[in-house]
Amino acid sequence: MTTYLLAGGGTAGHVNPLLALADSIRDREPNADIVVLGTREGLEARLVPERGYELHTIERLPFPRRPNLDALRFPLRFRRAVGAVRALIRERGVDVVVGFGGYASAPAYRAGSAEGVPVVIHEANARPGLANKLGARSTPYVGVTFAGTPIRGARVTGMPLRPEIAQLDRESVQRDARLHFGLDPDRPTLLVTGGSLGARAINQGISRSAGEIVEAGIQVLHVWGGLTEVEDPRVDGYTVITYCDRMDLAFAACDLVVSRAGSTTVSEISGLGIPAVFVPYAVGNGEQRFNAAGTVSAGGAILVEDGELTDDWVRSTLIPLLADPPRLAEMAERSRSAGRLDGTAQLLHLVDEAIGAA
Repeated sequence: MTTYLLAGGGTAGHVNPLLALADSIRDREPNADIVVLGTREGLEARLVPERGYELHTIERLPFPRRPNLDALRFPLRFRRAVGAVRALIRERGVDVVVGFGGYASAPAYRAGSAEGVPVVIHEANARPGLANKLGARSTPYVGVTFAGTPIRGARVTGMPLRPEIAQLDRESVQRDARLHFGLDPDRPTLLVTGGSLGARAINQGISRSAGEIVEAGIQVLHVWGGLTEVEDPRVDGYTVITYCDRMDLAFAACDLVVSRAGSTTVSEISGLGIPAVFVPYAVGNGEQRFNAAGTVSAGGAILVEDGELTDDWVRSTLIPLLADPPRLAEMAERSRSAGRLDGTAQLLHLVDEAIGAA
């Protein structure tokens, strides 16, 4: 029996690929021992137990960015975290450590190396995080989602994706998918989403033109998100839902999607060959712009800034695009050429390689 320690969390971008790999391992090896390492504050604290996996938590330890009291305390706290993970590795007989970035990963990488256990790293974003960049210095097993990611030893494995996305046949289920959301099965469909929390700029920028979009013969499925405060335009043919627990069907239903450019979102959209308008999140280190770059340069998507989502842009660019099926079909092929759906299998192959070499 192989024992896997999967480390990462904090955000969905770290937790979702971790769970996709865990599910793949469990499907292949029902008797495998899968242990997840995370923090009490991240999404993993809820999502990992819900999926039926054992979660161990350590202290949340952000790398200090400036000299202060936390910076002085960090070395001792980090050593304690590494010591706790080393003890867990010995206690459970861990055969391989697989990290996805986030606060729990850096101690796991250090502990795995110290215990002589192979370490595998997956970097989701085109601009890598600090924990993964440091961890990559001590292992040859580094998988990345996007080509050109500047991290040592990178091999393009793609993004581990949920089976319902990786195995989705959009064309065969499109009609049923539209009916699932109460949409007209024969009408061109725009999907708008800013993720589970929503994106105020996207919500406002598109919903302001709800009447004009619908008058052009287009129906809209708008996933509002949980934290943004925008009024439902209440236009017939413009369907607003707060959350969507069947994004596979939402992707199947649409002809075009307007969304943020998180690494998982870009990977799902391009892997499925969906034409897209990516609106990168303006805060942070700019990774969303880099995540979308491959699909945009291939011609499968266009990039728009928050401030460009105006009524004039909807009128001059979005509506004409939705009214141009040949262009959408070409974009779909170009999007598919920039994406892949085998990221879970490719990462598992890299894990197997690391275990075999050990």
